[in-house]
Amino acid sequence: MDAPLTRTGPDPGTRAPRPSWRERWLAFRNARVASPAFQRWAAGFWLTRRTAQRNTRALFDLCAGFVYAQVLFACIRLDLFGLLRDGPLAIPALGSRLGLSPDRAERLLRAAAALDLVTRLPDGRFALADLGAALLGNPAIGAMIEHHAMLYDDLRDPVALLRGEAGETRLSGYWPYARAPEPGRVAPESVAAYSGLMSASQALIAEDVLDAYPFSRHADLLDLGGGEGVFAEAAARRCPSLRVMLFDLPPVAERARARLAGIGLDHPIACHGGSFLTDSLPRGADLITLVRIVHDHDDARVAVLLRAAHAALAPGGTLLIAEPMAGTPGAEPVADAYFGFYLLAMGSGRARTPDELASLLRAAGFTRIRKVPTRRPLLAGMMVATRYREHV
Repeated sequence: MDAPLTRTGPDPGTRAPRPSWRERWLAFRNARVASPAFQRWAAGFWLTRRTAQRNTRALFDLCAGFVYAQVLFACIRLDLFGLLRDGPLAIPALGSRLGLSPDRAERLLRAAAALDLVTRLPDGRFALADLGAALLGNPAIGAMIEHHAMLYDDLRDPVALLRGEAGETRLSGYWPYARAPEPGRVAPESVAAYSGLMSASQALIAEDVLDAYPFSRHADLLDLGGGEGVFAEAAARRCPSLRVMLFDLPPVAERARARLAGIGLDHPIACHGGSFLTDSLPRGADLITLVRIVHDHDDARVAVLLRAAHAALAPGGTLLIAEPMAGTPGAEPVADAYFGFYLLAMGSGRARTPDELASLLRAAGFTRIRKVPTRRPLLAGMMVATRYREHV
């Protein structure tokens, strides 16, 4: 009997598809751009000179980004912008107040000026520039910059972090609920630092959220994961007739209760402690908000969170999610680079696209899922969804 024919060539079923015209163009273009000879030519040719210079600057900025961040960190730690709040100062005066020698003070000031944080006046004094003034008006950003010392430590070996070989990270200890098997049992002494920072981050976007959605059409709000009540308070002040509840881990809710006591609201904010993983949420609100909460958790926990919110929400009520979202035009570095690695170091969560959030919301039973524009989508996108109103 003849032996069966043996195929010696590649299996047509496993043959790689023919590259598309776009792939062929990218291969050709990348080969040219990678060539030192082409780079020198492009830097000198009048039609490509500006693009070549812009790309050179962008590449160097990527290489030097850590140093730029440390200049900013030093400015915040030394309160440089606060010192310039009342007007320009000369280097000797600034050096004395910063605790730096004149030459070191000038080094910092020139670096800050190069980053558009301060500006040097013709007489040699330094004054706030737009970015420095903006930071001065947003203490929440300053708190985040100081907090980044932990992130920098965790990113000292990013490859080990990506491979899961970095061990316990500082951020996972700072945010104890991230990896805790029972977040509801987080110790009171472990929440002070992170709940304060969470409050600062909510303050950064609270007014944007309140501007983007008509909270006044609702009667009862439950701010889920509300921290120390910064957003809940802002909502209550914006809409005095709104009855507001807050739900967070027991020690965090207790901190919120203490902070909110006696602040003079028309309706006191009711603070409830518990874990959305194991405890029932307060029922009956016709609006539930999740402000910078969902992206902190992996999909399995988000599914539990959204189902719990759906069960607690009044029929016909609205769920509102506000947080940085992947796929936001112009904000890709924020969601995919910054939050991608921050949440990796934290040990939980990821930035999601609106489509990914919509899929999770549909799986939890929500309908009429839609995206709502905000003033600063780089800081927070917004989605709202409805619990189906059952007909009797």
